[in-house]
Order: sequence, then structure tokens, then C-alpha cells
Amino acid sequence: MNDEAFQSHVAARLASLPGVHAVTLGGSRAEGTHTPGSDWDFAVYYRGGFDPEDLRAIGWDGEVSELGAWGGGVFNGGAWLTVDGRHTDVHYRDLDVVEHELAEAEQGRFHWEPLMFHLAGIPSYLVVAELALARVLHGVLPRPAFPAALRESAPAMWRGRAALTLGYARGGFAPRGRLTEVAGALATAAAETAHAVLAARGEWVTNEKRLLARAGLREIDAVVGALRPEPDALAEAITAAGKLFDAAT
Repeated sequence: MNDEAFQSHVAARLASLPGVHAVTLGGSRAEGTHTPGSDWDFAVYYRGGFDPEDLRAIGWDGEVSELGAWGGGVFNGGAWLTVDGRHTDVHYRDLDVVEHELAEAEQGRFHWEPLMFHLAGIPSYLVVAELALARVLHGVLPRPAFPAALRESAPAMWRGRAALTLGYARGGFAPRGRLTEVAGALATAAAETAHAVLAARGEWVTNEKRLLARAGLREIDAVVGALRPEPDALAEAITAAGKLFDAAT
């Protein structure tokens, strides 16, 4: 199948599952930044419950998780599959949860959640960002703009987390010569700062893959790459990172 036939085929099968109201294509393929080898990221928007066993019954090769298996929060599970020889992800999206987070984001409210493979975790408005950026293949979904209230509230939260991350590294890791822990703290604080920068611009974020580049924070690579285990050197690196983050806009 060519790409158009493939996405139509997958969307039709997903749309036929019980409880599914909409199907989207997200990620790099929706945004036009993909390469020929990029994964295909689909999402099923359901209401009133979704049974992963119905997805398994289609018979595609791969792993299908239970609801809540990917953290139990807004990013509540999905599947890693191979369809027609292509790496294909399917994400579960509870419409009641998504609509709640959209209403919260419009009032400038959100919360933070940990998520595997994400250094800084994710904001609950990630599912709102997906609505804004994804391509709807079946059904009808809102396409929200970045709320003005969120542009006011989100940067302060993210910069506060970054400051605490650096502060802990300075007091808890640097004096003990803990190079790896300091490196991790710098990477985490960089991602947190990048979230702050992009939120202040009113730019949606759905993952961390291009986060630092978009925020103009790739200079942190040089700071991390030059780390040495001596306490004074680690403290200097933390100071350098802090200056870089403070200047980021």
C-alpha cells in the first residue's frame, strides 16, 4: 500500500472498534517533519470505555497494552504494532479526559505527570496539543489554539521546576562529585526550561524529540559534554547551565 492507502486502511479498522468516536494521525507524519522510516502514530478517541482486546482481535503483530499501562494519567496506554511492514503506534485517548484537560488549559490550569522516555515528564495539556496538531482521519474533534491563560501560567511552573532541579544538583550532587547525577539534572532542567520557552511563545509540544532545538537550548550539549567529576567543576557547570536557561526566550 502507498502511504495514503495505508493510513486510510488503518483509520478505518480503528474507527470500527467499539466505543471509538474519532481517529487521528499524529506525530511527525501529521506535522510534515517525517522521514521515510518514521513511525506512524495513530490515536483512538473513545467515550465510555475502550477494550484493548478489540484492538488485539484485529490481528496486527505487536504489543497491545491495557488501559493505564503507560502511566495511568492522560497518556493512558496504547499499542506498538507492525502493520503492512510499518512501525505503527496506537494511543488510547479518553474523550472525557481530553475535554476536561482542554477546559482546564483554557483557564490556564494543568498538572504534571511522569511518563517513560520523557526527561521532564509531561504536562496534562499534552493531549490538548495533540488535538491542535494531529490530522483527523475519522470523526470530529476540536482544534484548539494555544490559550492565552496557559501562556501566562505554564512558563512560571516549568521554570520553577528547572530552578529546583538545578538547586538540588548544586547542593546534593556537585559537592559529592556525582557527575552522572549532575548530567541527568542538567538534561532534565534543560527540557523543563524548553517547555517554559515554548509555552511562552504559545507553541504546542507533544514530545521531547526536538524540544531543545526548538527552544534554542542545544548549547547545553557543550556544558554536559565538558563535565568533570571535581565538585568545583560540577558547580561551575550548573552555574553555566543556569545562565543559559535564564537567557532562553
